[in-house]
Amino acid sequence: MILKLGEAGAIRLLVSPQVLGEIESALHRKAPDVLGLLALLLDRSRVEVVPSPMPETVQDSEALTGHLGDAQVLAAAWGAGTNYFVTLDRKHFLGNKTLIDAVPFAIGTPGNRKSKIVNRLEGARA
Repeated sequence: MILKLGEAGAIRLLVSPQVLGEIESALHRKAPDVLGLLALLLDRSRVEVVPSPMPETVQDSEALTGHLGDAQVLAAAWGAGTNYFVTLDRKHFLGNKTLIDAVPFAIGTPGNRKSKIVNRLEGARA
């Protein structure tokens, strides 16, 4: 649903180079025949790849996440000025109150974000 909202232009979808690389690597190993479909899906959903984060931001983010890989993803989102960070990672993000209190954007699951967007769109139609 989030990709469909991106395709409709209702939201702006951002992805870090690291996350995109992880997706491509996993598909290359497990389902190489769908790599072209991934490219098409990302294009139609208007997904934007953000710049790699600054080393200082990664360092600050690692202090919050305790995990370098997650810190790189968080730092890229932070540097891109995101409004909402979508994740399913409960250990390093969703369950990390210190991190949630420290970042200038909301963090939640895809379902949380979808609900907020749908409510906002329905309110605009009323």
